[in-house]
Order: sequence, then C-alpha cells, then structure tokens
Amino acid sequence: MTATRRWLLGGIAAAGMRPNIVLGESLEWAAAFIRRSGEELTSIMANTETAEARRRLLQPFIDRVVDVDAVARFCLGRYWKQATPIEQQDYLRLFHAALTKAVLVRLGDYEHNEVRVDVERPEMRDGSVHVATMVERTGTPPARVTWVVNLDPNNPRIIDLIAEGVSLRITVRSDYNAFLVRHGNNIEALIDALRQQVA
Repeated sequence: MTATRRWLLGGIAAAGMRPNIVLGESLEWAAAFIRRSGEELTSIMANTETAEARRRLLQPFIDRVVDVDAVARFCLGRYWKQATPIEQQDYLRLFHAALTKAVLVRLGDYEHNEVRVDVERPEMRDGSVHVATMVERTGTPPARVTWVVNLDPNNPRIIDLIAEGVSLRITVRSDYNAFLVRHGNNIEALIDALRQQVA
C-alpha cells in the first residue's frame, strides 16, 4: 500500500474548521505559522543524529501542527462510521505512526541538500487559508507546495497539502477507498496493511 508514502513532508488533512476569521482580516498569522513550523522541523533535523531520535521528536511536532485525527477520519471517508470503536482506535493509532514514518522517509531525501523555501502571501480559499510556498532543493526543479491551514489563528493546524496542484488528502482517501473495495470493504484489512507499514 503506497498511500501514506505520498504525503510530502507530512502535513495533511480534514474537517473540523472553526470559521472565526473576519473577512478582510490579515492572514499573516497563517504564513507565520508555516514559517515557524518549518524552522522547528529544520531544528529537529539539525539536532538529531538517529532516526529513532527524530521519530521521538517528530511525533509530538506532527500532532501539534497537523490535525492528524481529522486527517485520518477524512481519509477513511464513509468507512469511518462503519468501523467499530476498536477499529477506529486502532486505525487512528496506526495512522499517526504511519504518517510519522512517512515524514521521516521524506525528510531523508532532503537531509544532504540545501533547501530554500519562499513563503508567499496567504489567501482565503474554500473556507480555509492557503499558504503557497516555493521549495527549491539543490539538483531538482523548484516545487510549488501549498499548505492549507484551518481558520483558527489561536490554534492553527494544517488540514491539507497541495503539491503541484494535487490535494494529498484527497489522493490518500482515493487510495484507501480503492484498497478497501479490493478487499471486500474489510476495514481490518486496511488496519493490517497500516500495521505492516509501520512495523
């Protein structure tokens, strides 16, 4: 199963937005949140020497900057309500672990490269704040990545990530749905696949 591996640098996800932004209000807080998160991620990479040490620091970081539970529920789609409480609990736990592992793998691609990220002016779009960035890495063409942030300046969280025009939460949900259809809508099959992925 390849779904979670596609999550570029990890952020992605879901619903649960609180529309408390006054129209026309400055959205600089969203850009500042993305800059701050990027700096913290860079610090984690620079100050840890082993994958296990990074994993221990990345887990709480990801849980703080990404609305992971909402991401997970969105990606499971209509199957979320069909899952038993135990299946929901197992799925959420494994989803958190799989996301952290995917971010670790992705960060490894950037470890020995000079990376520059330009943060552009945020825009209100589709009930959320879109913060476009241009990521430049030595030896590769620039990539446009848009971070989608909820509407709560007091507790900003990443709710989706759009890489070169492709929404990663929608891609993952499509992959999960296709997997479940192939496996007779058996949620335990998806949970087992996630378990193997994080093993």
